[in-house]
Amino acid sequence: MLVSSTHTAHAQEKSGIKEGFVLKEQSAKILLIRPTIKVGAQSTGRMFEPNADWTAQAKENLGAALAVAQGRLGNEVIVAEEPIGAAAEKMADYRALFSVLADSVIRYQFFPGNRLPTKKRKGVFDWTMGPGVAEIGKGTGADYALFIHNEDQYGSTGRKILQIVAAMAYVSVKSGEHAGYAGLVDLRTGDLVWLNADRAMGGDVRTPEGAQKRIAQLLEDFPGSTSKPAPAIAAAK
Repeated sequence: MLVSSTHTAHAQEKSGIKEGFVLKEQSAKILLIRPTIKVGAQSTGRMFEPNADWTAQAKENLGAALAVAQGRLGNEVIVAEEPIGAAAEKMADYRALFSVLADSVIRYQFFPGNRLPTKKRKGVFDWTMGPGVAEIGKGTGADYALFIHNEDQYGSTGRKILQIVAAMAYVSVKSGEHAGYAGLVDLRTGDLVWLNADRAMGGDVRTPEGAQKRIAQLLEDFPGSTSKPAPAIAAAK
């Protein structure tokens, strides 16, 4: 079943789940892969300029919000240890592979107008990383791996001025981009069983409250999640 949050038949879809996939509460162990987090400014020319301080704030805030959210995922969640040496390279390769896979799903599945011929049948959500991904879960007993990617580009002063000037000429210029996605991969088969993506997310990840909102958006409609309310998180120290 393909889950859509669109309002029109041709608008972008944001979430998909493998046909027939059901994740019952307390039935599986999920390996949480360290999220990829990028935060910076968007230059006047729309170039991304990383900001180390903002990224550090976001990592701390999103980490705290994610720790709270883990209790609502309905299954046992374990955090993957950061490997070293050759294992670290392998983990980096799989993070990169997941990024490519997610971008392909967003481009060729979530935009119905771009949908590949093999993906046009109603209900088809057939994407995979390949069975080799089982390597990253070796020794953990995990059934699934959860990948998260988050990128925020805050419009610079120059970009905002350009946006105002362009508006006076009736030209649309976007200032700032806030995108992210989360995906669940079956470690036995490598199949992507769920993906949620949004290229216009809310919440300022530089604040604890904004990060909590962002994590809630990233994990929206997570398979087998519970409706238990998350406790408020304390402000980052």
